[in-house]
Amino acid sequence: MYRLMALLLAAAMTLPALAETQTAQDGRLPKVREAPPGGDFSLHMGDESFSLQDLRGKVVLLYFGYTSCPDVCPTSLSYMTQALHGLKDDELKQVAGVFVSVDPKRDTPERLKEYVAYFHPNFIGVTGTEKEIARAAKLYGARYAEVKLEGSAFGYAVNHSAAIYLIGPDGGLRFIFPHNTPAEVITEAIRYVLEGN
Repeated sequence: MYRLMALLLAAAMTLPALAETQTAQDGRLPKVREAPPGGDFSLHMGDESFSLQDLRGKVVLLYFGYTSCPDVCPTSLSYMTQALHGLKDDELKQVAGVFVSVDPKRDTPERLKEYVAYFHPNFIGVTGTEKEIARAAKLYGARYAEVKLEGSAFGYAVNHSAAIYLIGPDGGLRFIFPHNTPAEVITEAIRYVLEGN
């Protein structure tokens, strides 16, 4: 019964039902009114290139954020981690997490690698040029904007949308989970897609 309820909640967040993505911090970012198309993009893991297409055959949890984010990113990645902990070993082998940094000025390859490793070994951190990141974000309807922080040692923050995107083994965008979606719902959605639905 719980599994069915979780799937129904997840189904409520499928692409046809998507009205808008939720902004993470102060709400000054534009809203997405139509479901984004999703699709492949290429970024970088340090000196290595990364292509989302390389993860074909796996379910991918995709998230756009940055390592200096004080609360929204750690919370979202914690939910993703809990979702993966809810899987069996054979299921876990078929799932990857991709964290796209929208702060390439500060998020070095080393910093990204250390940051995602803290959450789960199945997570990878990628970034790129501002143009490359913008192209990837546009595919998924992710929004972000740099905001100056007067009198702060950080100098600036990055306001960003906080959705988790679930991509199927065929590369198609299947679910978009708003911020604070329970981990159990994400786990059941992963299972649902792994079962060929």
